[in-house]
Amino acid sequence: MPLVLQRFHKQLLTALVALALSGVASASLAATSMSQNERMDAKKALIKAIDSKAKQAQVMNDMIFSFGELGFQEYQTSKYLIDILKENGFSVEEGISGIPTAWMATWGEGEPVIALGSDIDGIPKASQKPGVAYHDPILEGAPGHGEGHNSGQVVNIIAILAVKEYMEANGLTGTIKVWPGVAEEQLGTKAYYVRDGYFEDVDAVLFSHVSNSFSTSWGTGRGNGLISVQYNFYGESAHSAGSPWRGRSALDAVELMEVGMSYRREHLRLSQRIHSIVVDGGDQPNVVPPVASRWYFFRESDYPHIKSLWEIGDKMAEGAAMMSNTTWESVVLGSAWPQHMNKAMAEDAYENIKLVGMPAWSADDIALAKALQKEIGVEPEGLRTEISELSDPPDPKKLTGGGSDDIGDISWQVPTITLRYPANIPNLPGHNWSNAVAMATPIAHKGIVAGAKAQALTLFDLLTDDALMDRAWDYYKNVQTKDASYTPLLRAQDKPAVHLNKGIMAEFKGDMSEYYYDPEKYDTYMEQLGVSYPTVRE
Repeated sequence: MPLVLQRFHKQLLTALVALALSGVASASLAATSMSQNERMDAKKALIKAIDSKAKQAQVMNDMIFSFGELGFQEYQTSKYLIDILKENGFSVEEGISGIPTAWMATWGEGEPVIALGSDIDGIPKASQKPGVAYHDPILEGAPGHGEGHNSGQVVNIIAILAVKEYMEANGLTGTIKVWPGVAEEQLGTKAYYVRDGYFEDVDAVLFSHVSNSFSTSWGTGRGNGLISVQYNFYGESAHSAGSPWRGRSALDAVELMEVGMSYRREHLRLSQRIHSIVVDGGDQPNVVPPVASRWYFFRESDYPHIKSLWEIGDKMAEGAAMMSNTTWESVVLGSAWPQHMNKAMAEDAYENIKLVGMPAWSADDIALAKALQKEIGVEPEGLRTEISELSDPPDPKKLTGGGSDDIGDISWQVPTITLRYPANIPNLPGHNWSNAVAMATPIAHKGIVAGAKAQALTLFDLLTDDALMDRAWDYYKNVQTKDASYTPLLRAQDKPAVHLNKGIMAEFKGDMSEYYYDPEKYDTYMEQLGVSYPTVRE
């Protein structure tokens, strides 16, 4: 594992900062010797550069929103982003970890090496016209960006392009990488990136995720890790009426397993979350199902308890198979370690968030938010106007569980933080059509520009402040990993579940392609769809 204390910044130089992005040659200063005023002038120049890219950010955001692709099937999205990065001088390794839509883009040379990532996949049945404050699908039943993953890579790439211009203009060395969270909704890829060594030479990771607030955090306890397991049962078919005694129902095993899990939930910790779907329940009622499958997410707050839930699942599968006279096997479809975010980097990012501040919302933005909140039955509070405080981690004895992101695996390899930027509406249910309403509107457009500014400033600090990098690695080495170590949840035989969502995208992609955004003809995606902003119920 490379530590920044073992590295040297070879040519970490900067020009007179007031001319930060002008390209004018001038005497240079060692970046770590920059005064506070010089550093602030550089940050103001970066903020101005990002403001000049607001139109590019809007187009990228709306384009990815229009693709609406599900996990492992983000072909159009990845091609679009790869083309942009190649046009801007990045080399791109495609198909990393055996995942067709995954890639790692690299620009620059030398140290430090900073990697930025964000998720790109959508949600099933979340198709929704942006700017419409009630359920109005673009295409009924189709997937869409019902979490807002169309926006995070825009935040990163706009930030990277501004910082890249600064580096080129001022002779600053360092390496920038960018990569996508493919199939995050299935927790399907980041652990494979780690297993295959894609972060071994990285000094720090900046992740971004859509939110309705502007914040970051450090430590652990905010959300669970998980193991995603599909249980496949095998029996024997027979005529359900003529000779049912000759059949051994795999569906019986699936149902018995869930009965057992349902009874066991009462006796598990409050922090656990176990949920599942039937993947295959048979073909038709008059045939005893010879094959059936159920897919589980086992979530908990730490590695030992995740493993314990997995073991419980295996016991339930074995019991169900015994009762139904069937056999079973399990397949891991994804995994995520609980996150542990870096304190030094979070403190730096928080100062940059304060410097950027919240976007200025218009009356139309607030009207859309309040109308949608009323539509789904929550208090119509509108949009957040204050940044969130940087708080201490929650008490580990009082954890009550929550969602997951496989950025957790990366956070145990290298100092990592997540920037949450304000591009969505508060108090929405998540993984729902309503979470797509704002994601190609001025709310998202303003939020991603604010996020790009904060991300660029933190990237700039990591590139130019050796002391910050030292503090980040000191926390990682002497606090985070002092008494804990990373043990992969993936087994040696596990492979990325690249088959997931193929059928859904095959069903809808042809029709969805008719609605792809055309920025040559339309200023915004709402204009292309004929949406008047905001559209609310009378």
